[in-house]
Amino acid sequence: MADLYLTKAGHQKLVEELEYLKNTKRKALSKAIGEARAHGDISENAEYDAAKDAQGLNEKRIAELEQKLSCARLLDDNISADEVLIGARVRLKDLDTGEEVEYFLVSGEEADYEQGKISISSPIGSGLLNHKLNEKIEIKIPAGTLKYKILKISRG
Repeated sequence: MADLYLTKAGHQKLVEELEYLKNTKRKALSKAIGEARAHGDISENAEYDAAKDAQGLNEKRIAELEQKLSCARLLDDNISADEVLIGARVRLKDLDTGEEVEYFLVSGEEADYEQGKISISSPIGSGLLNHKLNEKIEIKIPAGTLKYKILKISRG
């Protein structure tokens, strides 16, 4: 797996989820399997089957998180104020409407459009990468072309 770039907050969120799944949820699922097993014949026990399925999904997610964390690289806090890179917060002026928008460029793992966090692999995210402060840019998206001026670049 390729390097996964994460902010400190994004890394911490994955670590906390992993700890929860390994310690709290794993124990709860084990207890549920034991209780379902106590109900008798497990060959036709829907509770047992559901608990085993949930346990399998939990273990799969644990493995995914461990893999991601093993490839994780924390973003440097010293983001350039001159160039748009992953981990940067970018204030833009829409040249068509005059409206200002702000995006925080992150990996796909941390993307959350509602919070203004966009993936560097999204059309807008990739279109912003490596551009400079005060530069006017055009970004092609499925709905057309966006025209922006980069007003400010700062650390996320």
